[in-house]
Amino acid sequence: MRVVVFVISLLIFVGSLVLMGYSFEVGIENGLGAGSMFLGGILGVSLAFAIPFHLLERFD
Repeated sequence: MRVVVFVISLLIFVGSLVLMGYSFEVGIENGLGAGSMFLGGILGVSLAFAIPFHLLERFD
């Protein structure tokens, strides 16, 4: 079970970093779009860290 949680968290983490990086490519012309993409990346990274911290405690 730990491996599954790790792989899911890793995929969310890497996807969030890609999302944050891509938000700079979108540029200023989208305005709120780039900021919301960056915020979504931050929330994704937070979720990627929160999943193993909270789920692995329960499965030990």
